Amino acid sequence: MRHLGHTRSAYRPDHLLLTPDTFVRAPLPGMRNATAIVHVSPAAGAAFTQFTALLEPDGELAQAAWQRFIYVVEGRINIDGRVLAEGGYAFLPARHPSVVRAGVSSRLAVIEKPYVSLAGVTAPDVLFGEESAVHPQPLEGDDALAVRALLPSDPAFDFAVNIMTYQPGASLPMVESHVMEHGLLMLEGGGIYRLSDNWYPVSEGDFIWMAPYCPQWFGALGKKPAKYLIYKDWNR
Repeated sequence: MRHLGHTRSAYRPDHLLLTPDTFVRAPLPGMRNATAIVHVSPAAGAAFTQFTALLEPDGELAQAAWQRFIYVVEGRINIDGRVLAEGGYAFLPARHPSVVRAGVSSRLAVIEKPYVSLAGVTAPDVLFGEESAVHPQPLEGDDALAVRALLPSDPAFDFAVNIMTYQPGASLPMVESHVMEHGLLMLEGGGIYRLSDNWYPVSEGDFIWMAPYCPQWFGALGKKPAKYLIYKDWNR
């Protein structure tokens, strides 16, 4: 009888909203002392996979067949001797031999996709960064909406990952519809997301997938900023 079958989660041909009450946890191959919440994958029509990895102390992720981006939502991890705490991130090329090991209980946002090569361009190498070291840029001159680009705009990278922060009441300046698809993880705050012809309240912990050309718009509500991590295919 709990919740009487109610959830905010929704799945449509051009978008997906997954809320924490519907998350299912299971280990993936190559995990040790860890479980995953797979938010989206090619099984849903996406060209990439995004999941949350929940690692116990000394938990591990083995190498991936696809290129991988990791963002530390909570905790502390070690990759080849490099320690990343909350807000730290890493890009690892496909089949890179690195093992991701947690120093404490940790929660990671993980994005994986096949690399799309470009003539005359060399695939990128390992990259580490810290969100706090990335200077925020206003979106189209609006200081209430800040964008932090976590990956370089170099055409070697075939996808982008950004952090977007909205002050209360801030919103996207237009309804967007474009060729890129998105994976979006709400990190803080909340608001209203328009996806196609549907309007959804969203909050911390929610995940959204947007297919190419899905009409999309977001407005922040509440008394604190809304912040999310967003992926898109890019430069191809």
